[in-house]
Amino acid sequence: MKIIVNGEPRELPDGASVAQAVAAVTTAASGVAAALNDEVVRRSAWEATELREADRLEVLTAVQGG
Repeated sequence: MKIIVNGEPRELPDGASVAQAVAAVTTAASGVAAALNDEVVRRSAWEATELREADRLEVLTAVQGG
């Protein structure tokens, strides 16, 4: 299935979860947030939240700077 991740089309297997999509984008273990179709998805729900064709997922990673 095709979804949009951070504005870019991405092919994922049918039934993929938010957790799988996030793992495809970043290896960061913390400081990551995800929003599916403009709704924040709590980290505890990533595994259980299934993606559908044409969903829009934004994956944000906290960056420290100075």
